[in-house]
Amino acid sequence: ITDLLYNHRGKGIYYKLMAMKQALEATGKHKQFTFICFASLVLFAAGIFLSILIDNLFLLPALSVAFALIPFLYTANTISSYEKKTKEELETTLSIITTSYIRSDDIIGAVRENIPYIKHPLKETFLAFTGDATAVSSNIKRALYNLKEKLDDEIFREWCDTLIACQDDRTLKDTLLPVVSKLTDVRIVNNELKGMLTAARNEYWVMVALVVGNIPLLYVLNKEWFHTLIYETSGKVVLGICGVVILVTALFMLK
Repeated sequence: ITDLLYNHRGKGIYYKLMAMKQALEATGKHKQFTFICFASLVLFAAGIFLSILIDNLFLLPALSVAFALIPFLYTANTISSYEKKTKEELETTLSIITTSYIRSDDIIGAVRENIPYIKHPLKETFLAFTGDATAVSSNIKRALYNLKEKLDDEIFREWCDTLIACQDDRTLKDTLLPVVSKLTDVRIVNNELKGMLTAARNEYWVMVALVVGNIPLLYVLNKEWFHTLIYETSGKVVLGICGVVILVTALFMLK
């Protein structure tokens, strides 16, 4: 999902929107896409209206675009939370299924045995796998190939490929646990990187707060400067430039 949002090969707004639509479909919330676009259009107009209301058209680009991006940023955050929850559950799920499979040598039985312990959203995925492998077709390899495409995760796909290979050579079962252990390594590294990125993000928002906070501070320190900044053309241009800079840097920071 993250790849769809941030590493999509297409260029331009259309491809970004299609990437988000696909990500929403992956989370089962595809019906919200139309509402998000409508809300973005309304907020875009609200940004224009606010710029006119405060009599500063130089702020119009920054305010209108910033307001329009709010629904998409909220959606991206929701998708990210969904993905994080899936990643956390994936480590436990693959571990218990692998342990059962090594013991029983039956992947369908191993999944069924652990269904009560698998949580949303992976539970539905593995329930679909057992149904596919029993009700639709008895071809386990085909069912595993279908399972492989359900989640966009390299380690999960490697695990599925190893399971597919195990159907021809049972001795490869011992290679499943090292694959699952990669998820633990990735989680540890991600937690370390999260701490580093959080510190940088907090520092950025402090800098933004200092820039914006200078506006009311000027009113206290020097009302003449404040009047120039708010009501004179030169001051409005400065505010417009600051708004654009904050918007652009915020987008880079979020990416």
